[in-house]
Amino acid sequence: MKTIAESWPPVKGDYVTGKPDSRIAVVTLASNFDACPDAAIWGSSKTENLGVEKIIVNVISNSNIRYVLVCGTESRGHLAGHSLLAIHANGIDEKGRITGSQGAIPFIENISRDAVERFQQQVTLLDRIGLNDPEEIRKLVEDYKDKGEAYPEEPIVVCAPKKRQSSFAVPTSGDVIISEEFVMDSMAGIICLAKSL
Repeated sequence: MKTIAESWPPVKGDYVTGKPDSRIAVVTLASNFDACPDAAIWGSSKTENLGVEKIIVNVISNSNIRYVLVCGTESRGHLAGHSLLAIHANGIDEKGRITGSQGAIPFIENISRDAVERFQQQVTLLDRIGLNDPEEIRKLVEDYKDKGEAYPEEPIVVCAPKKRQSSFAVPTSGDVIISEEFVMDSMAGIICLAKSL
């Protein structure tokens, strides 16, 4: 059975990868520590929506990860750590809101309920929000890096929806002359080449 997606981790973010076959991932919230190379993936998360989504996508695309250590200083207002704990415990409602989250905008918009459920089933969260001692964090990584077996299902790669293409046309004339070469459309705020007369 394949345990790691081919292009793991699939979503870019503020993280480093270590041992892809490690059983533990580390989320340092708003804190930054030197990464422990024995963790599968190690990085910060400061938001309760996109940050949580990225964590879920990168974790479920590696079936080796069975534990997520949530540590460091909580992000003010956003409460990324609290939101991660809430989505793991309660999931999301029909509108995509993380049930029980007190974050400012706790809505999941780019991943499915199935992805959230897989995250809930695959990993155990280790709640150490507020822990800022690098040695204690490293000890937890050592304790969990080889604990248990890989999740018994293949990794899931979730593709985020593509951004909508903008639908405005580039103007070729303007109402403000900037130079012989350029004019500006003051309504659109766009500078363009002047049409040759």
